[in-house]
Amino acid sequence: MKRNITFAQAINEATDQSMQRDIMVYLIGLGVPDPKGVFGTTSGLQEKYGENRVLDMPASENGMTGVAVGAAIAGMRPIMVHQRVEFAMLALDQIINQASNWYYMSDGKSPMPLVFRMLVGRGWGQGPQHSQSMHAMFAATPGLKVVMPATPYDAKGLLAAAIEDNNPVIFVEHRWLHHVTGDVPENYYTTQIGKARIARTGYHISVIAASYMVLEALAAAEILSSEGIELEVIDLRSIKPLDIKTILTSVKKTGRALVLDMGWKSFGTASEIMALVTEQLWSDLKGPPLRITLPDIPTPATVGLAKHYYPNVVGICNEIRSVLGHLVREHIDDENTKFDQPNKSFGGPF
Repeated sequence: MKRNITFAQAINEATDQSMQRDIMVYLIGLGVPDPKGVFGTTSGLQEKYGENRVLDMPASENGMTGVAVGAAIAGMRPIMVHQRVEFAMLALDQIINQASNWYYMSDGKSPMPLVFRMLVGRGWGQGPQHSQSMHAMFAATPGLKVVMPATPYDAKGLLAAAIEDNNPVIFVEHRWLHHVTGDVPENYYTTQIGKARIARTGYHISVIAASYMVLEALAAAEILSSEGIELEVIDLRSIKPLDIKTILTSVKKTGRALVLDMGWKSFGTASEIMALVTEQLWSDLKGPPLRITLPDIPTPATVGLAKHYYPNVVGICNEIRSVLGHLVREHIDDENTKFDQPNKSFGGPF
């Protein structure tokens, strides 16, 4: 049976059901038991499972991640929560040198079932130290899986799958998605890691995106449809492993590709996808693959600068209009053009 719940509630439910199913699953992170419950994603879990399975931790990310790595080697299945992806930077030695390599170094004999929830997002003047998107860095590391859900359904299914996985998984969640609602089954289920979905079918151009950028792509698709332009929108779900087959099948059909990425332009996820498309579909392309990303500068802290920094539905629509030879428009009065909050009801990150 399905219900309409939020992305945050879906994460909470996946954690709850996974902890019910397996006593070896535990949750740890700065502020996990706090009243706000990491934007509601961990609310009520300590009351239900106790302090031994839902733990706060000191501000010692590298040390505590080492503890989690050791626990995973010993057979536990830790979920470590970082309320900002930047906090995980303090634990890169454990994540990249230890966790990512352990399964390989043991010849598959010693799994590393460890999930890192890393929150990303923007707005409210958080600036370059609290709103970056570093998913490409983790995806470039052998041994790590990187998932980026865009819907409540996949937030629950991908988190459950990540907890079941015997490899370390980086679970990237955008704060602007926490309030988004969608149909989510009550029962426990998993979404296959490494399998993209066609979020919207079309034939003029394939738009490839993950996480919050899927919502921007779908908003652009609605606007452009009224102009006779039909986008095929691919929700990657995960960027490592990457569903290359779904991408190539779509681009071969449309002959064009636009990659939307909430990371930086250089050396990013968009660059990798463009390279794959160019290498394997050169003769099928009607034009060069395109990308819309963040510029290669630090994240601004002011609304004025943010208007010129973040990709948005206006830029997406105009890029597609331009490549297809349609009239470019200067402005679209649409909810999705907001730069500092996802909608009027959303008051802030706390």
